[in-house]
Amino acid sequence: MALGISDFGTSGAGTSMGRGTDPSVLASAATGIVKFIERQRGDVDRIFGSVGISPEMAGSPTLQLSLSSYCRLFEESARITRNDNFGLWFGNAFDPRDLGLWGYASLSAPSLCVALETLVELFPLHQQSSSMALKTTPDGLARLEYRIDAPQIVERRQDAELSLGMFLNFIREAMGQSWAPEEVHFEHPKPEGWREHERAFAAPAFFSQPTNAIVFRPQILKQVMPAADPRLMCAMKLCLDRLSERSDVRFSITDRVRSAVRARLPEGFPQIECVAAELRLPLSTIQRELHYDGLSYSTLVESTRRDLALSYVRQRQLSFSEIAFLVGYSELSAFSRAVRRWTGLSPRALRAEVLDKQS
Repeated sequence: MALGISDFGTSGAGTSMGRGTDPSVLASAATGIVKFIERQRGDVDRIFGSVGISPEMAGSPTLQLSLSSYCRLFEESARITRNDNFGLWFGNAFDPRDLGLWGYASLSAPSLCVALETLVELFPLHQQSSSMALKTTPDGLARLEYRIDAPQIVERRQDAELSLGMFLNFIREAMGQSWAPEEVHFEHPKPEGWREHERAFAAPAFFSQPTNAIVFRPQILKQVMPAADPRLMCAMKLCLDRLSERSDVRFSITDRVRSAVRARLPEGFPQIECVAAELRLPLSTIQRELHYDGLSYSTLVESTRRDLALSYVRQRQLSFSEIAFLVGYSELSAFSRAVRRWTGLSPRALRAEVLDKQS
């Protein structure tokens, strides 16, 4: 049987150029969060109230939540419970069946290869403005990749960690609870408690990567799924497809450019020609769409740097030199000047002000 994973991927982004619609995610992805917050001695009403979601909404198999609100829910949970690895351990304990229709459709596949391909294929029906792919690498390893592409969702570390934890448990349905990947990759910077990530995945963890991914040996894809049920698989696919009969959220070209810029910033200032080649778009098309949105390419890069830098400043374990590198500055002095231009403060004064407001 051919494994067929050389480039199997889907995105909730779509191809048309609609603007300003908030992407969604099925509320089943938050199944169990209320009890998890309570075990962390967090204030459930305060956390849910701060993001405008009712606790009763979490876990519904058919209800859609705003993806930005969903991500804020986990970021606020981490902050208020003072558990910086909240999402990591929530995902580590997540039962794949609690993903609802999406989870059951994939778990019912005949083999792990088909199960993961089904997970990828149906992903846009579960979560919008996000990407998921199953790929092979030049060294022969397999990668299950995941990333939120919506550029307006800047703080998404907790979501990345809980999502990879969910996918780890999904693979372990076939391979057993002792199975571990070769590596695990995260797009966000290394957190203070990063050793917990290696413990949770029983694998080396790498940070500040282009995307989030579980890396593993492709031989496991031949493994038979223990709950294989073709009829259930077809029924769940049909239900999910009908549930998703709504106006899809589509990425504008500006959003796609901003997402590509964010991924390339640690390499320095991303040249527009490189971004155009990655997106397979004519340079003139990108420039026209940016102009339509009242932007130039340089202002888009600047605003992307600013949003990321203001997010990273809150993470006290990151030095200013690290933050400068992550947002594409080769020298700390250039980063310091940029922060003063954005905020009127030095990086040190900005961090003190932000952390004072958080306490």
